[in-house]
Amino acid sequence: MIRITRSLACLAGLALLPLLAAACTQTASGPPPGMSAAQASAYCSKLSWAYGEYVASGLGDSAGDDDNTNADINARLAIAQCHEGQTGAAIPVLQQELRRNKVPVPPV
Repeated sequence: MIRITRSLACLAGLALLPLLAAACTQTASGPPPGMSAAQASAYCSKLSWAYGEYVASGLGDSAGDDDNTNADINARLAIAQCHEGQTGAAIPVLQQELRRNKVPVPPV
């Protein structure tokens, strides 16, 4: 009897995962608090440019995983999110990657 209850609870939890994922993407897709969509888009472009210019080109001081694969994937995803207008999710990632590579983060 307990085994059936646990299975049902597990299934119920799995059923909620898509809803939670959707909620997370909905809150992180717009501009960060205190920024208009235009300001966030311009700032995201600035961060993307800095990442491409200094980190992706090899001028930054990378200090992450052995071959920086995960960091590079995260940054490229963030750059794609910038282009799609999901600046709330992209800006913190790009700022973090610039800092991690000891590249000054552009002012807002």
